[in-house]
Amino acid sequence: MDINTIVLAASILGVMGLLFGTGLALASKKFAVEIDPRVAAVREAVPGANCGACGYPGCDGFSQAVVKGIAPVNGCPVGGADCAQKIAQIMGTEAGSSVKQVARVKCEGHEENCGNRYDYDGVTSCVAANMLNGGPKMCTYGCMGLGSCVEVCQFDAIFINEKGIAEVDPEKCTACNKCVEICPKNVISLVPYDQLTIVACNNYDKGGHVKKNCNVACIACGICERNCPHDAIHVINNLAQIDYDKCTNCMICVEKCPTKAIQGDLTLRTVETA
Repeated sequence: MDINTIVLAASILGVMGLLFGTGLALASKKFAVEIDPRVAAVREAVPGANCGACGYPGCDGFSQAVVKGIAPVNGCPVGGADCAQKIAQIMGTEAGSSVKQVARVKCEGHEENCGNRYDYDGVTSCVAANMLNGGPKMCTYGCMGLGSCVEVCQFDAIFINEKGIAEVDPEKCTACNKCVEICPKNVISLVPYDQLTIVACNNYDKGGHVKKNCNVACIACGICERNCPHDAIHVINNLAQIDYDKCTNCMICVEKCPTKAIQGDLTLRTVETA
């Protein structure tokens, strides 16, 4: 191959490259998708946990939904009120009220209160244990303490306490909902951060065996319901349930509950009434 052929081939390739490059440049301008700069600003304002608790696929999805007007500016539970305020400023709207929530475990059925039906020696996972006849606990609604919730928490906010029951650190909890979703017993729920009263039972059965299975089980007696001055607690499907919009943390239900299935910080009432 002589030098002229090589030069000709190189020239042709150079011209073709120039033509293709010019074509791509023109196409990129013609078909470019305009990106609202507010999307990037909202993305910068959120904490970047990518937990999906907002209901969207990660922080990018949430940021796009906010700018489109689909998601509320206070829709990031991890960021909380400060994050909502920043996003509201970006969007030129009001942040609105956003009540901080935390996860709480509705069970006090540790080994002192609730025994086992059989010895479980399988995978250390609540999800796995639940597949074996509902797990080893006498109460088939209670926390098994095998840590599936701990594994999915990105914020180190939930742990298995010394009694073998899952417990939440409210200061670390971001209400991302991961522990709520993974729990096969539905024994974890989100409650307002300032709420001190909780029904620490998840048993919907009724009858004498309920108390035999767990010493602190709700027996659906209705004493809490009859004594609440704010109509904030009712027995529904054999289990006491609190309406947090009405509850004032007066602790009367805590004092009256015969099985101590309702938990609360009684010192608060002492301070307020002193």
